[in-house]
Amino acid sequence: MTLRGRLTTAFLVVVLGPVLLGSIFVALTVATVSSNRTADRLDHAATTVRTGISAICRQLQATADAVAVVPAGERSAVADQLVARGLATDIRIVPELPIAAGNRSKPAVDTESWQDCASPTGGPVGAIAATAMIDTHAITAAQTVDAAFLERLGAASGARVTLGEQAVPGARELSAGPGEPLRLTLTVPHHQPTFLYAVLLAVVLAAGAAAIVVARWLAHSTTRPLGDLAWAADQVAGGDLDTRVPIVRPDELGRLAATFNRMTRELKAYVRALTASRDQLRGHLAILGETLSSTHDVDRILQVILRTALAATGARAGLVLLLDPAGGHLVAHTAIGLTGAWDLPEAELGTMRLPVGSGVLGEVAAGGEPRRGHGTIAEAEPPCRTYLAVPIQAPSGPDDPLLPGESGPATLGVLALYDRVGGDDFDEADLHTLRTFAGQAGVAVHNVRVHEEAQRLSLTDPLTGLWNYRYLRESLRREVERASRFGRMLAVLVLDLDHFKEVNDTYGHAAGDAVLGEFARRIRIGLREVDVAFRQGGEEFVVLLPETDAYGGIIVAERLGAAVRDRPVSIEERGSIPVTVSIGVAVYPEHGTTVQEVLRAADDALYAAKNAGRDTYRLADGTKRLPKVNFDPAAGPSGGPPPPRQARGR
Repeated sequence: MTLRGRLTTAFLVVVLGPVLLGSIFVALTVATVSSNRTADRLDHAATTVRTGISAICRQLQATADAVAVVPAGERSAVADQLVARGLATDIRIVPELPIAAGNRSKPAVDTESWQDCASPTGGPVGAIAATAMIDTHAITAAQTVDAAFLERLGAASGARVTLGEQAVPGARELSAGPGEPLRLTLTVPHHQPTFLYAVLLAVVLAAGAAAIVVARWLAHSTTRPLGDLAWAADQVAGGDLDTRVPIVRPDELGRLAATFNRMTRELKAYVRALTASRDQLRGHLAILGETLSSTHDVDRILQVILRTALAATGARAGLVLLLDPAGGHLVAHTAIGLTGAWDLPEAELGTMRLPVGSGVLGEVAAGGEPRRGHGTIAEAEPPCRTYLAVPIQAPSGPDDPLLPGESGPATLGVLALYDRVGGDDFDEADLHTLRTFAGQAGVAVHNVRVHEEAQRLSLTDPLTGLWNYRYLRESLRREVERASRFGRMLAVLVLDLDHFKEVNDTYGHAAGDAVLGEFARRIRIGLREVDVAFRQGGEEFVVLLPETDAYGGIIVAERLGAAVRDRPVSIEERGSIPVTVSIGVAVYPEHGTTVQEVLRAADDALYAAKNAGRDTYRLADGTKRLPKVNFDPAAGPSGGPPPPRQARGR
């Protein structure tokens, strides 16, 4: 028998056995309860019938006694009344007949069919009677025993009452005696729970059918996975077997054992296949590196590349450093698994710097050649047993906006791995894998920097280096929101070079461009670090002065006007070009509560300065020019109160 057949049989035995035993027990219990219930009903009916007949006999005796106590002349009338009232069906008053040997005399009437309640004779029963003796008369009250009488007894007792003995199965017979003058047979309808038996049989059959279905399903669902596993193992193995597993029975488990025997002989082949699988994994990781190169988050790119490199080579720790061209140092960006002084949070990792050309990592960055080995390395570098470091490079050329003039690969940083798991040194395959990741990292980092540079160029003016009109709108909106949130002021200056068209017409556009560049340089020199300058277009410029009121704006306007007026712009082969500037000043929220209102107020003030003769400034809302001020920061403006705190350091 197969495993499926054994499971089916076991399930049927376990399920149907208790079901059959339970159904038999229920059937026996129902039969016993039915029989006991019938016996109880017969006992109750017998007690009720006996009590009823005794009550009738007492009633008849009381009726006869009632007739006997009245005068002789009235007895017949009283008897008729009692019969009319239903206390007896017949009352007879007869004289006594003398009897021998001094016994009491018997009534003279024929009462052979009447059974005396006190001493029944056992003969035919036509009625039951009770007799009262007085003087020489016998007064007998009788109750006819007929079908109606028996029906009344049956209705009172809940059983069928018949006169005499009848051979009825399960009937109860009542014998005649003193106080019980009738021989009766009591029967009750026997309830056969046929419907209950039918329901029980249906439940058993349904349970059996369900058990068979469930057993087949359970056996099928249990053995099918085993068969599938055996088939799959047979497909995977497909070779000679060295290790044997005993096959006990030729069933599904036996098939699984046979398949396992074939699989064990292929274990060595699977171990050899792991190396090929690792090479395949490296190919997929290279594809992953190419995908990461399309993102613009440098830190995220470096972290993903480092984690993937660790997984591909089995290294315990790794480090990514990028070259800082300004300082000539390697700056740590991402580290995993490092110990000692390099075990820092991500936010503090940038404090670790290494000089280019010193140590293993510095030499890799300086020479652009990978290095691997084991033993002690530079003291400032992470401690390790073995290491592998490759340069992060990106192709560059004459048109590269970040590295102009470079024709070969430019080094952007270093990717290093430490301590391969298992204690082995890094091999050539690991070096090839890491160089692939480093190349992808270099392309990604270079792309991000090019993207950032392009974004910067899109927001700056190429001639003056100041922010352009596009960035002006965004910066002004941001500064107005900040001033509104913190309840501060914001001064806006709109500057326009006077008669700039004449400069272009007289000295040429090249000279005009030089004048604009020099003017932008002087603006930057005359501003704080928090101040922002923009070229709005042509010869018109805008300056934002955060946390500055009208007095501070006027001070800056005077300073910028003087810086332009007092030093003409020197142009080679053109000599000195005198230049002046007109400035309009507006303050948020004094002259406007929105970006448009403040900028419009500053423009209106600029036109007012132009109309006033140029080379001057005007405050918005038609405010007249304030007196000249002394720009000594310690003394404050002459002729008025000292400058407010916002204007300090102008």
